[in-house]
Amino acid sequence: MSLAIVYSRTNAGLESPLVSVEVNLANGLPTFSIVGLPETAVKESRDRVRAAIINCGYTFPVKRITVNLAPADIPKDGGRFDLPIALGILAASEQIPTDVLEQYEFIGELSLGGQLRAVHGVLPTAVNVLAAQHSLILPQHNAHEASLIKGLAVYPSPDLTAVIAHLQGGQHLLRYQQEIHAEPVTYPFDLSDVKGQFAARRALEIAAAGGHNLLMVGPPGTGKTMLASRLTTILPDLNEDEALESAAVASISNQGFDAEQWGRRPVREPHHTASGVALVGGGAHVKPGEISLAHKGVLFLDELTEFDRKVLDVLREPLETGKITLSRAARQATYPADFQLVAAMNPCPQGRACDRAENCECTPQQQKRHRARISAPFLDRIDLQVDVPRVKQNELQSLTVLFRSDSYQIYLLISQLG
Repeated sequence: MSLAIVYSRTNAGLESPLVSVEVNLANGLPTFSIVGLPETAVKESRDRVRAAIINCGYTFPVKRITVNLAPADIPKDGGRFDLPIALGILAASEQIPTDVLEQYEFIGELSLGGQLRAVHGVLPTAVNVLAAQHSLILPQHNAHEASLIKGLAVYPSPDLTAVIAHLQGGQHLLRYQQEIHAEPVTYPFDLSDVKGQFAARRALEIAAAGGHNLLMVGPPGTGKTMLASRLTTILPDLNEDEALESAAVASISNQGFDAEQWGRRPVREPHHTASGVALVGGGAHVKPGEISLAHKGVLFLDELTEFDRKVLDVLREPLETGKITLSRAARQATYPADFQLVAAMNPCPQGRACDRAENCECTPQQQKRHRARISAPFLDRIDLQVDVPRVKQNELQSLTVLFRSDSYQIYLLISQLG
């Protein structure tokens, strides 16, 4: 037959709609065209597919080849369609059977030698493949990620030749059986490392218990960053649904999914030069930003007053709704953004010597301009604001000695003493 249909999926935000890769061979001058709103990376698959088929020992048909990625109104990007396009050409030229293609869905980028390379956004694809009651054939490097979806038949393959052998009934691909189990999360540091700062520690505990946003104000060197980095150590572990949501956002981002982070609350620390698009997401392909990558985790903004005021104001709606809807001329996507904001700032622009006491030389006008870098509506969305003063050296040394015996009892004792 001269027509073959192979199933695959594309990414549209956290959704992964079905794409029918229709391949037609016709007589005429040899051409190879791809239609259906493909982007540059998809159009370039023509050269990768041709070289992969030839180098794997199969015949590339010298005919008029038309590949349609349906539905045509959904943009397609990336190299994930290389494998289904190659299989469609081989099926349309009757080099592999077509009756077995209906039970599978395929994703994977091809090298010129026919090896399969990993792609992004496998987790949302795996969710929808399971709902369609299909099996998934994909590159080996993505099998661990797809196995997060329980009940899905995952068949990893190293190259195009192995996929063809499986479809022809020869050497079958082995179903991936390894599952990811959430192990107890451990950290190399703990909140007990912090000496003194009982008010700030108490505020951190309240923020963790109630999911409140927190702003710490104090001079440099008082432990604001140290406190913020230990918030996740007192937060409860992610449940399975929360871990899947967090992993799905990471999967479709440019950073990809890291299996070692499974079950761990994400912590994002963008630099104060970050733009509004970097924080909330966007771009030509509407990728998730820092607030979505921090979903079910912590977003830490150090040196808060150094952020552009307009950049901070784009966080006002996500802080209330827990999601962000990005609308562009050709695309729209909604990403989750249920994060906990922790911020730190200096009380005035003077620098290290500033403690708002005897060492502070800033005028009231300078302090006012410094605080005015943050808008009042943004501050209204921060539930807890706590001062983190400098701990005197003699107090810190005495606390260090006391904490060696029984930190919890000593903490209660000093708290009661005021």
